[in-house]
Amino acid sequence: MLYRTLGKPVFFRMDPENAHHLVINGLHTAAAVPGMLPLLRGMYGVPEAPELATDLFGIHFPSPVGLAAGLDKNADAVPGFSAIGFGFMEVGTVTPLGQPGNDRPRLFRLPSDEALINRMGFNNRGTEAMAQRLKALKHRPIPIAVNIGKNKITPNEEAYRDYEKCISDLYEYADFFVVNISSPNTPDLRKLQHGNELASLLTAVTDRMTAEAKRHGKSKAVLVKIAPDVSFDELEYMVDTIRNSGVSGIIATNTTLSRDGLTHQNARETGGLSGKPLNARSTEIISRVYRQTEGRLPIIGSGGIFTAEDAYAKIRAGASLVEIYTALIYEGPEINRKLHRGLRELLRRDGYRHISEAVGADLR
Repeated sequence: MLYRTLGKPVFFRMDPENAHHLVINGLHTAAAVPGMLPLLRGMYGVPEAPELATDLFGIHFPSPVGLAAGLDKNADAVPGFSAIGFGFMEVGTVTPLGQPGNDRPRLFRLPSDEALINRMGFNNRGTEAMAQRLKALKHRPIPIAVNIGKNKITPNEEAYRDYEKCISDLYEYADFFVVNISSPNTPDLRKLQHGNELASLLTAVTDRMTAEAKRHGKSKAVLVKIAPDVSFDELEYMVDTIRNSGVSGIIATNTTLSRDGLTHQNARETGGLSGKPLNARSTEIISRVYRQTEGRLPIIGSGGIFTAEDAYAKIRAGASLVEIYTALIYEGPEINRKLHRGLRELLRRDGYRHISEAVGADLR
């Protein structure tokens, strides 16, 4: 309520990217001020509920609701985001070298559609800076996934080197990795999702993960984030390739290039669309991935989640965990408590003792 009456009216009068930086800087500063994180936790935190806590990839997730990549690109505000109730979070997308991303303006609100369009272009400070940020974390209350990508200047035929470099530089500090080959805002990146390019890239990624596991004495999971803008034949090929590569799971989905049904004037902007218009498509992709893999490849569902019912639909379609981003912008930090409370009620309604029992329920 506090966000809707005070915070949101202020933020929505600001340039979207300036508001974004204000939030990140505010949460970063809060972690350094004695008493601020407990205050945030008291206002917005989510106590762990046994029926929602999930163990996956050898990692304990205190809540099934995480923060999607793109908001905390440089791991500047991990303690702050953990304090407001997230059960895990992705940081990044990070690339080996820091890069400025695309020209501004590159982030747009579509309030009438409850959506965002971004064409950020992997702006980040690079793996070396992220390693220092993650190394400096004294306490890590939630799992941290590092979302990795290639630099804009790297040609696709050499992209595997960038992903290998990200893994090597950050293996010690990531709880798990996410390979981003589905952002629409880096030229030709989505071509890596198809044909021999996908198989070759994932071979390089899994080989490097195996080498780093031997070096560090600990295996870690790596997932692939896929786009919603694929035909069902393309999706089937992608999922087969991903499954055969030995990666640990799939995140479905990234942002979409579709503009179907939008009403806001910013719909004409180029970039990836996130928010409510993506909800149904991402859930459909999750369902098809779950059916094709017979539930044997864990899925993290992302795209258009605003309510507990939205999250639950993705879980019943096959997602073991879910992520939000745009809903946080529109609903504020209260969103995690609403999702947490609603998911518990939905489990009770359907007679499930644990959220894992609901995973893929609509396909059984």
